[in-house]
Amino acid sequence: MDLFHTLTELIDLRSFSNLWYWIALAVVWSSASHWVMGVPFDMVYRARRQGGQAQLDLEAIARVNVNRMMYITEVSGHWVLGIACFVLAMLGMLGFYYDIEFAQGVFLLAFPMSFVGLINLNSARHIYRDDLVGETLIRRLTLSRFFIQLVGMVSIFVTALWGMYQNLQIGFFG
Repeated sequence: MDLFHTLTELIDLRSFSNLWYWIALAVVWSSASHWVMGVPFDMVYRARRQGGQAQLDLEAIARVNVNRMMYITEVSGHWVLGIACFVLAMLGMLGFYYDIEFAQGVFLLAFPMSFVGLINLNSARHIYRDDLVGETLIRRLTLSRFFIQLVGMVSIFVTALWGMYQNLQIGFFG
């Protein structure tokens, strides 16, 4: 067995029969659930339990990320939206019309993450508009995390169903 054959076996572009795809899916959703609006969720727990300096740290990092997100939205929000829609449409067409499994896998990762981005942006707008601090900030971040986890559960379920369908249709080694 030569090196090229070994590498092509390891780096297979058939997403749904590849262990690396499922590991990446787990890491993406674990990270999305932990980093709500760029704020690590353990800071929210610590601020809720301890208050004081932990609360001030949470408010500071939340304010920095909110201001950053609002600035990016104001300056280049239309461009980011246009490029994201183009890339998602391209992946959807390549994956489901032209039946390219790698594009299907990337689409099933990227499309739900666009909803995570919208949830984070909506939370940032609320925090910015209402100048949330203290317990109301913690509630907003917790609610955002809940919706992100909800999107994640539906996404993982749909991806698993589609992956099983693809593996059964094509076969594991075909």
